Amino acid sequence: MKIIHLSDLHIGKRVNGYSMIDDQKYILNDILSKIDDIKPDLIFIAGDIYDKNIPPIEAVELFDEFLTELVDRKLKIFIIYGNHDSAERVSFADKILKNNDIFISPIFDGKVENVNLKFDCGDVCVYLLPFIKPITVKKYYENADIKDYNDAVKVVLEDLDIDDNKINIILAHQFLTGSEKSESEELAIGGLDNVDVSLFDKFDYVALGHLHKPQKLIRETVRYSGTPLKYSLSEINHKKSITEIEINSKDDIRIKLHPLIPKRDVREIKGKYADLIKEENYKDTNLEDYVSIVLTDKDEIINAGPVLNNIYKNVMKISYENKNREFKEDFDVQLEVEQKSVLEIFDELFLQQNGENMTQEQKDYLIKIIDEVEGE
Repeated sequence: MKIIHLSDLHIGKRVNGYSMIDDQKYILNDILSKIDDIKPDLIFIAGDIYDKNIPPIEAVELFDEFLTELVDRKLKIFIIYGNHDSAERVSFADKILKNNDIFISPIFDGKVENVNLKFDCGDVCVYLLPFIKPITVKKYYENADIKDYNDAVKVVLEDLDIDDNKINIILAHQFLTGSEKSESEELAIGGLDNVDVSLFDKFDYVALGHLHKPQKLIRETVRYSGTPLKYSLSEINHKKSITEIEINSKDDIRIKLHPLIPKRDVREIKGKYADLIKEENYKDTNLEDYVSIVLTDKDEIINAGPVLNNIYKNVMKISYENKNREFKEDFDVQLEVEQKSVLEIFDELFLQQNGENMTQEQKDYLIKIIDEVEGE
C-alpha cells in the first residue's frame, strides 16, 4: 500500500501582496505528475486546504480542479480541515463525496471519523482528526479537565477504541511538541497550543498538518509533510516536498520524500546596490523569483526600489543590513502583525502598557475569552 501525504496547500494565499494562485496551480499539476509516477492507493490532505475561512472564488475553483483530477485517478482521498479552513465549507457534502471515495472529516461532534480498509499489507484503519480547540472539545466532554490543547487532544484520543492488530493511521492538524515552526504559522504564545507527541504512540503512521517545514517527530512515522510552496521569507531555506509512505506490514513502513521545484522560488539576494544591478550578476538567475533584497551599502540609495524592481520582477522586500537604520522601501507593506496570533498581539500590547508580561493566570483567562469569541 502506498500513500501520498500532503498538507497546508493554503490555496488563495497572498505573500507580501503577491497572489500565489498561479504558483499553486503549477505546483499542484507537478504533484499530479508525481502521483502518476508513484501510483499511490491513498491521498492524505492534512488540513489548511485554503488560506482563509472564506476563500476567494479562484481558490475554490483550483481545489475543485485538483480534487477532480485525483478522483479521475480512482484514488481514495482523505481530507481534514485545519485552523485556516472553515469546517462547514470543507465538510460540505461529505456524505455524497464518500460515494467517490473522498472521505472528509465532518464538523467535530466529540467523535473522530474512521474508515476501515483492506490491503495486502493487512487491515488498515484511517482516523480523521480535524483541528480542534479546547473550547470545542469541552462541549462534548463536560466532565473532563481540559485546560489546554494537549488536554483536549488527549481526551479525544483516549476515547478511541483502537484495534492494535490493525495498521492504524491518523490525520491530525495540531502543533506537536518538538516540531520546528516558521513565521507564517499561527501559533499561540508560550507554547499554549503544544500537543505532546506521545499521545499518538498507538498509531503506526501520523500524517500531520499545520507546520510548513517537512519534518519528522521522534520517529520516522510521525511527520509533517509541510507546504508545497514557500509562504514566507522565513521559509527561504526550506526544501519543499511531498511525502510517500509505503506500508508493507505493521512493522515495515518506509518513507520517501519527493522534492518539489516551484515555478518561482522565494529567495534572498544580498550585496551592494552597484553589484546587484550589474547584468553579469543576475543574467543567469530566474528574475521571476520572489526576492528579498538586503543592501549592504552604508548609505541609503535614492530610487533603489524602482531600479531593483525593474530588474527583479517580484521584489517582496528591500532592507539594509545596517541595523541602526532599519530602512525599508515604501512598497514593503506587509507588517509583522499579519504573522502574529491574537494572543501574541495582546501579550505585546499588555507589555507595552504595563511594563511587564502577563501572568499565566491572565494568559489562561485571555485564552478562554478568545476561544469563546472564535467559537461563536
